[in-house]
Amino acid sequence: MIKPLPILTPDTPQRRHPSWIKARIPGGGNYAELKKLMRDLDLHTVCEEARCPNIGECWNSRTATFMILGDVCTRRCMFCAVKKGTPGIVDTDEPRRLGKAVAHLKLNHVVITSVNRDDLSDGGAGIFADCITEARKHRPGCTIEVLIPDLEGNWDALKVIVEAVPEVLNHNTETVQRLYRRARPYANYQQTLSLLKIGKKLNPDMLTKSGLMVGLGETVIELLETMQDIRDTGCDILTIGQYLSPSSRHLPIQRYYTPEEFDEIKEAGIEMGFRHVESGPLVRSSYHAGEQAELSSLL
Repeated sequence: MIKPLPILTPDTPQRRHPSWIKARIPGGGNYAELKKLMRDLDLHTVCEEARCPNIGECWNSRTATFMILGDVCTRRCMFCAVKKGTPGIVDTDEPRRLGKAVAHLKLNHVVITSVNRDDLSDGGAGIFADCITEARKHRPGCTIEVLIPDLEGNWDALKVIVEAVPEVLNHNTETVQRLYRRARPYANYQQTLSLLKIGKKLNPDMLTKSGLMVGLGETVIELLETMQDIRDTGCDILTIGQYLSPSSRHLPIQRYYTPEEFDEIKEAGIEMGFRHVESGPLVRSSYHAGEQAELSSLL
């Protein structure tokens, strides 16, 4: 089982990432083509906005996670690199352009996420539903995963998204309950769990998914308890990756987990009953999303 190794302290800083934290420098023909397509269609990706370390690998495989409803978030989570502030008006043509991009890229699995839009009464649920519709219209037969915000507990808005019938409903738990006030000051741990549970009840045939970061100062016991809380909602898929601080203004890394520890976390998750657990230093919520959905639906 996972060993409770000591966390990093100010007296024992690690100024460099360990050897297993490596990502390829973005580049290549597919990367350049996808980047141009996103700019031509005035679309955003969480790959860019959140500075994902896997952007080179994913974009060269012609996969990307679309980020709708602008690139400015109404919340100020202390781990996230996405811009914060007052967002612009809702672009009602965005779903159509997203559908065109899905068709151009010939995607078989589409991942759609958004910034938090607490300024909207439905949190952006209507645009999520329109994006699902347009993606299927332009690319019949594709499967769709939505990585949604908590919608401030608006379950009617959640129902709008679920009734558009995405194959996967994803909402990240991010961290353990004790660290919520520090890492996610505008979120609520129990509300996050409720979203996953209610989403599953609204459509039991839909896969549900959540993600966690490690290295923020959680204990092993807290991590395992949080994984069990997520599983108790009926959640099918869990992703777990190393937290990497985007800048000195964000929360510092408290410790690095080893690849062996990530393997042990995966084993613990499988024992809890998750259909699939993606666990590794550079794992992010949408990493290998299509493969995760396919494997989970076959189990």
